[in-house]
Amino acid sequence: MEPKEFPAVKETPAERSAAPAGRTMRAIVQYKYGLTDALQLDTVAVPHIADNQVLIRVRAAGLDRGAWHMATGLPYPVRAVSGWRTPKNPILGLDVAGTVAAVGAAVTRFAVGDEVFGYGKGSFAEYAVASEKMLALKPAALTFEQAAAVPVSGTTALQALRDAGKLQAGQQVLITGASGGVGTYAVQIATAMGATVTGVCSAAKADLVRGLGAETVIDYAREDFAAGGRRYDVIIDVAGNPSLKRLRRALAPGGTAVIVGGEGGDRWTGGLFRPIGGMLLSLFSRQRFVMFMARENAKEFERLGELIVSGKVAPSIDRTYPLEQMPVAIGRLDAGEVRGKAVIIV
Repeated sequence: MEPKEFPAVKETPAERSAAPAGRTMRAIVQYKYGLTDALQLDTVAVPHIADNQVLIRVRAAGLDRGAWHMATGLPYPVRAVSGWRTPKNPILGLDVAGTVAAVGAAVTRFAVGDEVFGYGKGSFAEYAVASEKMLALKPAALTFEQAAAVPVSGTTALQALRDAGKLQAGQQVLITGASGGVGTYAVQIATAMGATVTGVCSAAKADLVRGLGAETVIDYAREDFAAGGRRYDVIIDVAGNPSLKRLRRALAPGGTAVIVGGEGGDRWTGGLFRPIGGMLLSLFSRQRFVMFMARENAKEFERLGELIVSGKVAPSIDRTYPLEQMPVAIGRLDAGEVRGKAVIIV
């Protein structure tokens, strides 16, 4: 198959030596919606960069639930962004860690050769593009694999607890989906903030969640977290399927439930009605229900890097996969088999 055409990379003569020869790269691409049957290894042209962007030689890329939504185009409202009939951007991947290969004319914070991590575009490939403001220098203590597991999931957990949940030391926090990409960070960050953590996950992953700092672990297949008498000051709902009624029963008077994402539901609505319903309930109750979406940026990546270097937080990596096995990794994510984060090695 002939390489797909993209505009040429903008670069200075000094940067030209760092850009890839031949202007082609290997990438996992999709030209239709789906999972393992729609994803394939292909040779495509290296993407161009704008004046405020950085071209990254990808060393590792994190796999998050957002990649599943973009790959499947579900729920259908996702396609308003990703393309109605076919994907607008055939290369998935947002979490990225690698080396700067070229910089745009307006970039001032990075130079060719810098090791960076952050939020990019099309990171399941040998080269990816990121805005300067969405990148941070990679701490020397972190491997590329560890750094690639941080940006999306780590930022989501940090902001859900700190900003949306207003978590304080000494509070009781419940985290559903505690063994996933966001959940494993949430358990550790909440513990580092001085909270007492209860994690909800499968029995097979209870050891992971307990090892990350959860005082109590609930097996969702055997126990309803809302059935007992325990009440929580903050609930971080990552699993995406508990009813609002159950969340209200488990939430303390004056407590806050942060609904992360919109999993569950049907192909048209996904889980969107649940957080909207929760916000309406908040108008008539002391309990707060917050619909939450993370805001990725370099400062948050730097903060997370500091937490990891200090030993308070550690990326929980299930397995690493070579680029060509990315479809296998997303298949395991779809099946609920990933513990923490899966990382693609390029």
